[in-house]
Amino acid sequence: MPRGTLNLGILAHVDAGKTTLTERLLYCAGVIDEPGSVDAGTTRTDSLALERERGITIKSAVVSFTVDGTSVNLIDTPGHPDFVAEVERALSVLDGVVLVVSAVEGVQPQTRILWRALQRLRVPTLFFVNKVDRLGAGEQRLLADIAGRLTPAIVPMGSVTGLGQREAAFVADDGADPAAVARLAEALAEHDDAVLAAYLDDEAVTPGGWLRRKLAGQVRDGLVHPVFFGSAITGAGVDVLLRGLAWLLPAADGDPGGPLSGRVFKVERGAAGDKVAYARLFSGTIAVRDRVRFGDGDGREGDGKVTAVSVFADGAAVRRDLVRAGEIARLSGLADIQVGDVIGTAPGGAGGHHFAPPTLETAVVPRDPRDKARLHVAITQLAEQDPLINVRQDDGRQEIYVSLYGEVQKQVIEATLDTDYGLRAEFRGTTPICVERPVRTGTAEEILHAPDNPFLATLAVRVDPAPAGSGIGFRLEVGHQGVPLFIYKNRESFAAAMRQYVTETLRQGLYGWQVTDCTVALTRSQYSVPDGPPTTRGPLSGPQDFRKLTPLVVMAALKRAGTVVCEPVHHFRLDTPADTLTAVLPALARLRAVPQVSATGGAWCTLEGDVTATMVHGLRQQIPPLTRGEGVMESSFDRYEPVRGPAPARPRTDDNPLSREEYLRRVVRRGP
Repeated sequence: MPRGTLNLGILAHVDAGKTTLTERLLYCAGVIDEPGSVDAGTTRTDSLALERERGITIKSAVVSFTVDGTSVNLIDTPGHPDFVAEVERALSVLDGVVLVVSAVEGVQPQTRILWRALQRLRVPTLFFVNKVDRLGAGEQRLLADIAGRLTPAIVPMGSVTGLGQREAAFVADDGADPAAVARLAEALAEHDDAVLAAYLDDEAVTPGGWLRRKLAGQVRDGLVHPVFFGSAITGAGVDVLLRGLAWLLPAADGDPGGPLSGRVFKVERGAAGDKVAYARLFSGTIAVRDRVRFGDGDGREGDGKVTAVSVFADGAAVRRDLVRAGEIARLSGLADIQVGDVIGTAPGGAGGHHFAPPTLETAVVPRDPRDKARLHVAITQLAEQDPLINVRQDDGRQEIYVSLYGEVQKQVIEATLDTDYGLRAEFRGTTPICVERPVRTGTAEEILHAPDNPFLATLAVRVDPAPAGSGIGFRLEVGHQGVPLFIYKNRESFAAAMRQYVTETLRQGLYGWQVTDCTVALTRSQYSVPDGPPTTRGPLSGPQDFRKLTPLVVMAALKRAGTVVCEPVHHFRLDTPADTLTAVLPALARLRAVPQVSATGGAWCTLEGDVTATMVHGLRQQIPPLTRGEGVMESSFDRYEPVRGPAPARPRTDDNPLSREEYLRRVVRRGP
């Protein structure tokens, strides 16, 4: 009987070998008879035809094995930065991570991005330096690379013999080497006074078990990070890593008898087209036929009856009657559930976005115009699996827009539409996703029973600019007399409904972009009742009056406030040979990538600066030829800045009333 469950993530820069490591771990644990091959398309976790064809991981996959009495659910995640949203969802359910680094290429751009997210979340992390059998592999160089570019709080767990050769092996420290014990004690002493005292007293013999327990405690607290070396291809060092997982990383905790709390990190469609949700339970138990509540935490809620439960054991999903706290399960029957939803009450710790949202979008059109309806259904189903695709329909142009992280993601969506749905689609040019920010304070009011107000309500709002990055705030500044309690059960329900109406309205501002970094205050509210005073007497108001009037008054206030369109800006870091600067700097200038910080050390130079999202892909393409293939660039979204020159407009896709007359015509025609 397993002593506990460890939900483990394998993370890495693309091509560092994490999927191959997953296969080798399954083999060493006795789950499979022979490791699969990425090149041959025989791995257990890359099950999609597209993954096998391209040799990359696109969707997170779960497999399981048991080691030293601990049941391990292993989640293999994508390595390409275009699929970082998959990684983000996996991070929310993990107990620990193995971060894979190539012994040849070292720390790469995506490695640093992943590391920063792991640090923010304080996820216990081990390093596995892969490919020690490859020509050009390093050991001390890699330790220095990790210490210099990621964290100095590392502890080598052994040494490599035959580095760079097929026979390369990893020899684990057994506690007999005084130098290794001293290195370990020195690293642990940084955070533990008892170890420091023993280290300063220069005790000749330090109990190995005592130090091991101290090491495990600091790893679980995210203070130190053991480094293992090996080769996933040959199996060197993987058995040492496997044994280290159980005693170094924390098993999942949680009370099976506690209140239900879980999180959905993946959604897929079953063979019959039914929705299957992958969820981690942090507390409580879910059994077949249980009715559970779920939602996104921002107002959308739903419930459903669980029709089937599968948990992971010995490499596969196995049907069970229930799933307990600490486990990962596949849940069927929850038709309205979405990726990122909370089941029951929200768990503490990991949640929300830890990576930047997509900053690019593109229009998708079918090559055969008769396939418009089918394309919309297909794209909507893909958005169920990845909500950050963020589908929106331009009714005027009859086009569908999807959000993207980069060009590779676009290629994958195109291929998926072809292979899974039989749809040939084309993508228009990629454009940045801008936002709008209010320039000043704006107010507006619509009066109940006024000749030009067809809705049975009074609403007055004030729109104020807010600090960059603050999002959308809402305040209810009306007294109890302005709250229609016959519609909304209490003041809090009214505030929640109005916040939702306001947020929906601000999805498109004066130029068609999402409005953000503002606070909207509802300063006045009235409603109509048959027996009220003369100013409010009339037919009974309904929720549709408040819902339909909100866009009218909010957009009027926004027009008076004015908005500025801001485009996404990435911060980049480029490490390049110093002798290539004369070629690199003009290219940066052409792409409006302005270096702000530069440092030269010997034969290498580091440039840091800003570049607009539209130029990132072009910059990435130019770096290899300009730097003889040696330059390494990383970039990530940093902020929004006002667009220079004319503000770009976005095609409008909803009923926000830029034209009052057009809005009223649409709403009155459509009815309730």
